[in-house]
Amino acid sequence: MSAEGTWDLSISTPIGTIRAVTEFRYEDGVLVGTARGAGEEVTLSDVLLEEGRLTWKQAVTKPMRLNLAFALTLDGDTLTGTSRAGRLPSSKVTGRRRTLPAVTPR
Repeated sequence: MSAEGTWDLSISTPIGTIRAVTEFRYEDGVLVGTARGAGEEVTLSDVLLEEGRLTWKQAVTKPMRLNLAFALTLDGDTLTGTSRAGRLPSSKVTGRRRTLPAVTPR
Protein backbone atom coordinates (compact mmCIF):
# COMPACT_ATOMS: atom_id res chain seq x y z
CA MET A 1 0.00 0.00 0.00
CA SER A 2 1.39 3.41 -0.94
CA ALA A 3 0.81 6.80 0.66
CA GLU A 4 2.08 8.66 -2.40
CA GLY A 5 -0.21 11.36 -3.71
CA THR A 6 -2.19 14.37 -2.55
CA TRP A 7 -4.47 14.03 0.46
CA ASP A 8 -7.25 16.30 1.72
CA LEU A 9 -7.23 16.19 5.53
CA SER A 10 -9.83 17.29 8.05
CA ILE A 11 -8.60 17.79 11.62
CA SER A 12 -11.27 18.16 14.34
CA THR A 13 -9.71 20.37 17.03
CA PRO A 14 -11.15 22.05 20.13
CA ILE A 15 -11.08 25.38 18.21
CA GLY A 16 -12.88 23.97 15.15
CA THR A 17 -12.20 21.92 12.06
CA ILE A 18 -8.98 22.65 10.21
CA ARG A 19 -8.57 21.64 6.59
CA ALA A 20 -5.14 20.83 5.19
CA VAL A 21 -3.61 19.29 2.10
CA THR A 22 -0.67 16.92 2.41
CA GLU A 23 1.46 15.53 -0.37
CA PHE A 24 3.63 12.44 -0.05
CA ARG A 25 6.26 11.20 -2.50
CA TYR A 26 9.42 9.12 -2.51
CA GLU A 27 12.78 10.83 -2.96
CA ASP A 28 15.80 8.53 -3.19
CA GLY A 29 13.75 5.72 -1.64
CA VAL A 30 12.63 7.81 1.35
CA LEU A 31 9.02 8.89 1.94
CA VAL A 32 8.83 12.69 2.29
CA GLY A 33 5.99 15.17 2.39
CA THR A 34 4.65 18.68 2.71
CA ALA A 35 1.48 20.10 4.21
CA ARG A 36 -0.46 23.23 3.27
CA GLY A 37 -3.16 24.91 5.29
CA ALA A 38 -4.05 28.08 7.21
CA GLY A 39 -1.90 30.12 4.83
CA GLU A 40 1.37 28.26 5.32
CA GLU A 41 3.30 25.36 3.82
CA VAL A 42 5.53 23.15 5.97
CA THR A 43 7.85 20.23 5.38
CA LEU A 44 6.95 17.03 7.20
CA SER A 45 9.58 15.24 9.27
CA ASP A 46 10.02 11.63 10.37
CA VAL A 47 7.55 10.41 7.71
CA LEU A 48 7.12 6.65 8.07
CA LEU A 49 4.76 4.09 6.57
CA GLU A 50 4.84 0.68 8.23
CA GLU A 51 2.19 -2.01 7.86
CA GLY A 52 -0.54 0.47 6.93
CA ARG A 53 0.31 2.95 9.69
CA LEU A 54 1.43 6.39 8.47
CA THR A 55 3.13 8.71 10.95
CA TRP A 56 4.85 12.08 10.68
CA LYS A 57 5.65 15.27 12.59
CA GLN A 58 5.24 18.89 11.59
CA ALA A 59 5.53 22.34 13.12
CA VAL A 60 2.87 24.99 12.42
CA THR A 61 2.52 28.63 13.36
CA LYS A 62 -1.16 29.17 12.45
CA PRO A 63 -3.62 29.34 14.12
CA MET A 64 -0.96 29.08 16.86
CA ARG A 65 2.59 27.76 17.17
CA LEU A 66 2.40 23.98 17.69
CA ASN A 67 4.47 20.87 17.12
CA LEU A 68 2.13 18.17 15.82
CA ALA A 69 2.54 14.39 15.68
CA PHE A 70 0.23 12.46 13.34
CA ALA A 71 -0.59 8.74 13.61
CA LEU A 72 -2.96 7.52 10.90
CA THR A 73 -4.12 4.24 9.41
CA LEU A 74 -3.95 4.02 5.63
CA ASP A 75 -6.74 2.02 3.99
CA GLY A 76 -6.71 2.42 0.21
CA ASP A 77 -7.64 6.03 -0.46
CA THR A 78 -8.61 6.93 3.11
CA LEU A 79 -6.71 7.93 6.23
CA THR A 80 -8.07 7.86 9.79
CA GLY A 81 -6.37 8.53 13.08
CA THR A 82 -5.20 11.33 15.33
CA SER A 83 -2.97 14.36 15.60
CA ARG A 84 -1.50 15.40 18.90
CA ALA A 85 0.13 18.64 20.01
CA GLY A 86 2.20 18.03 23.13
CA ARG A 87 0.00 17.59 26.19
CA LEU A 88 -3.15 18.81 24.47
CA PRO A 89 -5.89 16.25 23.79
CA SER A 90 -5.53 14.40 20.52
CA SER A 91 -7.62 15.54 17.56
CA LYS A 92 -9.46 13.23 15.17
CA VAL A 93 -8.05 13.26 11.63
CA THR A 94 -9.65 11.93 8.46
CA GLY A 95 -8.31 12.13 4.96
CA ARG A 96 -9.07 11.20 1.39
CA ARG A 97 -6.59 10.81 -1.44
CA ARG A 98 -7.26 13.01 -4.43
CA THR A 99 -7.77 11.05 -7.61
CA LEU A 100 -6.68 12.27 -10.98
CA PRO A 101 -9.54 13.02 -13.35
CA ALA A 102 -9.94 10.62 -16.22
CA VAL A 103 -8.29 11.83 -19.40
CA THR A 104 -10.56 11.69 -22.43
CA PRO A 105 -8.73 11.04 -25.72
CA ARG A 106 -9.31 13.67 -28.38
